[in-house]
Amino acid sequence: MPLFGREAELKALAELVDDPGDRSGVLIRGEAGIGKSALVAEAVSAASAAGLRVLTTTGVEAEQNLVYAGLHQLLYPVRAGVDALPAPQREALRSALGLAEAAEPSVYLVGLATLTLLAEAAAVRPSLVVAEDVHWLDRASADVLAFVARRIESEPIVMVATLREGERSHVQDAGLSPMPVDRLSDEVAAELLDSIAPGLTPAVRVRLLEEAAGNPLALTELSAAMGHHGGPGPVLSLSDRLGGLGPVLPLSERLERAFTSRVAALPTPARTALLVAALNQSDSVSETLAATGLILGTTAEPEILAPAAEVRLIELAIDTVTFRHPLMRSAIAAASTLAERRQAHLALAETLHEQPDRRAWHRAAATAGADEGVAAELDCAADRARHRGGVAAAIAALEQAARLSEGQDRKALRLLRAAELAVESGSRATAERLVGDAQALELSPRRRATAAWLLSGFEDGVREDVSRVSELAELAASVAADGEVEPAVRILWGAAMRCFWSEPGPAARRSLLGVADRLPVPADDPRMVAVAAYVAPFERGGIALDLLRKLAGVAGAAPEIDRYLGSAALQVGAFDLAARFSAAAAPGLRAQGRLGLLPRALAVQAWSRVRLGDLAAAVPVAAEAAKLAQETGQSFMYGLATAVQAEIAALRGDHGRARTLADEAERVALPAGARPVLATVQLARGLAALSEERFGDAFAALSRMLDPSDPAYQLALRAYCLAELTEAAVRAGRIDTMRDILRDVEPLAASTPSPALHIGLRYARAVLAPNGEAEELFTAALRADLTGWPAERGRLHLAFGEWLRRRRRAAESRTHLRTARETFDALGMAAWGERARRELRSAGESSPNRDPDAREKLTPQELNIAQLAAEGLTNREIGQRLYLSPRTVSTHLHRIFPKLGVSSRADLARMLKTLEERSSR
Repeated sequence: MPLFGREAELKALAELVDDPGDRSGVLIRGEAGIGKSALVAEAVSAASAAGLRVLTTTGVEAEQNLVYAGLHQLLYPVRAGVDALPAPQREALRSALGLAEAAEPSVYLVGLATLTLLAEAAAVRPSLVVAEDVHWLDRASADVLAFVARRIESEPIVMVATLREGERSHVQDAGLSPMPVDRLSDEVAAELLDSIAPGLTPAVRVRLLEEAAGNPLALTELSAAMGHHGGPGPVLSLSDRLGGLGPVLPLSERLERAFTSRVAALPTPARTALLVAALNQSDSVSETLAATGLILGTTAEPEILAPAAEVRLIELAIDTVTFRHPLMRSAIAAASTLAERRQAHLALAETLHEQPDRRAWHRAAATAGADEGVAAELDCAADRARHRGGVAAAIAALEQAARLSEGQDRKALRLLRAAELAVESGSRATAERLVGDAQALELSPRRRATAAWLLSGFEDGVREDVSRVSELAELAASVAADGEVEPAVRILWGAAMRCFWSEPGPAARRSLLGVADRLPVPADDPRMVAVAAYVAPFERGGIALDLLRKLAGVAGAAPEIDRYLGSAALQVGAFDLAARFSAAAAPGLRAQGRLGLLPRALAVQAWSRVRLGDLAAAVPVAAEAAKLAQETGQSFMYGLATAVQAEIAALRGDHGRARTLADEAERVALPAGARPVLATVQLARGLAALSEERFGDAFAALSRMLDPSDPAYQLALRAYCLAELTEAAVRAGRIDTMRDILRDVEPLAASTPSPALHIGLRYARAVLAPNGEAEELFTAALRADLTGWPAERGRLHLAFGEWLRRRRRAAESRTHLRTARETFDALGMAAWGERARRELRSAGESSPNRDPDAREKLTPQELNIAQLAAEGLTNREIGQRLYLSPRTVSTHLHRIFPKLGVSSRADLARMLKTLEERSSR
């Protein structure tokens, strides 16, 4: 039957299938019965006619707690390609699909494996991926589909998904073009009704149109329900005809009544089989018949379902039973009695004795009171789900197990285990609800402690009151006193993180240090090194630096440890070590698919690289950190990476972009007072103002980082921009103010060997010194070890050259100014390079115009791909590293080569090597 009133939607779907362009697909959204499935069927028909492979999956409400059920359905036709995947992807996908025993796979690694598998299949034959009712997909499958949807724009793959109005799914945030489907107009609705029920009396026709209100399924099914009740007859409201007199029911409920009215007329065996099929988590006819036979006490044959098919409730195939609409499944279950549902669930559980997860859920559905045996089965199902990477399914199983638990302690344990998984997966609302349920019970001291700190894992406690830091210190001490050292360390780490994002004050910091010192944990434990660096970056800076330098020799062995150490190095101003540790952490986090932690490591790496002046390395890292943080819902890490991008733009002289990015980062961070983000925003604004010679604005922006009452104040970071602050102060006529600032900062230098702090102080002392002392201080500053800190060396040469020129020592100044110009040109710090040129002109020397670095012609992602290609990685290896498909990598390389004027990877490698050597001089 043709679709009425959907010409625009059909045209858009035909164009998508024929030529998707840069679109990855569409999300069809509308109310139940509006025609989403009919549109999908037309898209599938067009794709099949065009020779595309069609891969489908459909969310089913009963399967929401079966991990990767939807993905298994989608990939079944291309499962043969799994064995050809790269080993980490192959093992992750096989584990996720229950085909092998392996370590708990990350959903992102499963996503990459799925993307690779689909891309390989599409290289042979273009594909249409269809995902219906994504709101009912299990969470793991929905996450994988969202991951894939974001990355198929360069592949011969299009995705069509459907979502019911009022429901949510992660797929809806994956960049699919929205296709809202509205109700039919009165004219089109009348045309449709006349085509399916041409003999209606005018009065009944008007009533049907009024009741259906433009919903195509309502028109079809309600008219069928009228016919089932013996034809038109008296003109009553359909809600009256289908459910007794009363108020008009919501449309979906009216439809459910229409479906169940047909069920009532079926023979008892057919009704029993239909209920079993509705409650089953599979469309298997054999499973339905086996369970039905147990209930009836006799063998059930396929013919038992024929009456339901005749009244168009289901469609039968060789071994599948499919409900014509999802509402039919839920309506049939809702219309049955509790005893009937319990009987059906128990029969299904007995039938599924070789499928323990499904068996456990059916037994749980049939159990009203406490039953520790069923709860234990759900525990095992949760463990299996988590082992396969299905955190949402594990949470659901544990929560159900808690409901069936015998004893409050067991109930609390399961609720808190589920809450901990919810925290790990970023499901705040779920975690808060589970913790609240646990706290309503009579908890042991240990359980109360666990409940108290669990929720602090969200956003590193940024939105919590800073008084929580002292509370967490006490909690860590209490837990440690009970012999629970590992939980105490985790609590202490969470509290230390708050000292980065917020400012709890010196008393809270001392309290945390006291607890850390008393824990029976080695001082060189990476977590304790990081705790000391976060809590007391100056007082413990020397100890932390010594340990960091010792541990640097083993960087790359354990990615999560390297991430801790990179964060610690940033706090104590060892930006070279911070960049080294965080860069070492990234490959391992990528390989493990830990995209929650990866943007954190990348943000630290980018922040440090920019401070070192290595903009070429920082650009792609910061961009990727921002993208992944946004994708994984880490708003403050997104803000930090965006602020770093603003700083890069300011150093490059792209002031408009710097302002835009700084404003965006501030928008994210200011409401919650995320101090490191706001500090970096002020640093970016100060740098932009310096390069635009707005020195008063620069000093105002940078000095905000030093004001404890300002939200941009951050204890450690405030001490690492002294050179920029001093330059702004001198040029803004605020020298006396700057000397007061230095007097406050000098004591910090006496307590820590922080490289960034001492480099900044040497610069400030030289620039602020009286004329008789300045030259010696500049010379001493340049003699210091600045290996790996080229931007700081360039800044010193520029300042010394300017000082010499003002002393009318032009010939001597030119040497330093020339070095500064060459350094800044190589680093891409265009505004600073231009300053050096102006000073050189004043000293009597002209400078050639700076040719833009070839790398500056590339987007951040292109630069990342170019650097990896220059290292010799294949397209497939680059795709694995960046969570892209090989074809997407190839597309980018086709754009990169002409931009850089090269024709091969060998030429690309030579060009980038030359540029890197220039930058490191």
